[in-house]
Amino acid sequence: MKKYIILVFGCQMNQSDSERIIRVLNNMGLEETSNIKLADLAVMVACSVRQSAIDRVYGQSYNWQARRTKGKLFAILTGCVMPKDKEKLQSRFDLVLDVKDIGRLPQKLGGLRIIDRDYFHINPKHQSNWQAQVPIMTGCNNFCSYCVVPYVRGREVSRSVEKVIAECKQLISSGYKEITLLGQNVNSYKSGKYDFTKLLYAIDKIAGDYWLRFVTSHPKDLSGELIKVMAKGKHITPYLHLPIQSGDNQILKLMNRKYTVSHYLKLVEKVRRVVPNIMLSTDIIVGFPSETKEQFKNSVRLMKKVKFDMAFISQYSTRLGTVAAKLADNVSKSEKTRREKELIKVLKQTAKANNKMLIGHEVEVLVDSCKNDQCVGKTKTFKVVKFKGRKKIVGNFVKVRVNKVQNWWLVGEVI
Repeated sequence: MKKYIILVFGCQMNQSDSERIIRVLNNMGLEETSNIKLADLAVMVACSVRQSAIDRVYGQSYNWQARRTKGKLFAILTGCVMPKDKEKLQSRFDLVLDVKDIGRLPQKLGGLRIIDRDYFHINPKHQSNWQAQVPIMTGCNNFCSYCVVPYVRGREVSRSVEKVIAECKQLISSGYKEITLLGQNVNSYKSGKYDFTKLLYAIDKIAGDYWLRFVTSHPKDLSGELIKVMAKGKHITPYLHLPIQSGDNQILKLMNRKYTVSHYLKLVEKVRRVVPNIMLSTDIIVGFPSETKEQFKNSVRLMKKVKFDMAFISQYSTRLGTVAAKLADNVSKSEKTRREKELIKVLKQTAKANNKMLIGHEVEVLVDSCKNDQCVGKTKTFKVVKFKGRKKIVGNFVKVRVNKVQNWWLVGEVI
């Protein structure tokens, strides 16, 4: 039996795409492997958000060129890839395929059967028996100046509410404990009379023992109604990923983010008032073109004010094809690194302080893994918890009492 390997570079949406690709290849009679040396077929699901992600594609493709040249490996590139990158990478792959066309893989590989042009119709092969990611939309209409998603994913397209709800019902009835709704901007979801708030409310009403999460929310579209639904929902977890990107209004304007720091802070105030136990995480870019030291300090001030539980901090890198690429990348690499370290220092302080408030408390944990009686899981608020336990509890909810904390995780014991 021929074997294939899937390599995924990027976000949860890319991971979700890979689960559909796996289903297509399995239906063709291929067997998955984690060893590139045993693979007859390699599929790379690329991310184009940052240049560094595409650089990894170049690096990985170089590693297998010898086997490919000898005809021992057929290489496919899909995912989020800019047209210019496709042209440059064409010679390194045997097939470059738009992610929306993965249903055509059997035809492209010599078969006759086309599964479906709409890849959302492909039933994914979930990589977990208790956690599932359900894409509700794809594409983006926001055109942030540093981002290529609208160019590689296209404009926003929402799945029908009937299909999203049906998929969630099937997962819940099959015993899945955690469902994450995915979209570049879930707040923009629209299907008939259903917006994202109504969709979330409808899914939350499905009977079962499960958690319901969603990513990612855009600050300009986060509504008061959505916050209320989060507070009232039986299954909706009190976790919100709300990217700020910068704490300076001028930089936000250059980024084309369409909100101000004041607007963002009012959202944070409201969500914490309505959902008191909410955990907040964010994204921040340091060293955006023309960002001065004082403008960066505004990001530091915002970090200290909001006191995030987690933040994904990245250094700006020029991404060809974006509006920001036309701006001079005039912040040195060493200065970007310094700024990144300063924000990480602030984050460590706020994250640990937030975690300390949980010492002595009981938390519900969904167990991800156990090895040598050492288990790891996550709380409703997406905090990592480490504790002693047995492998049989993996994929289940357990109660843990928090005894001590670190910056990025909690330590406790099963009750």
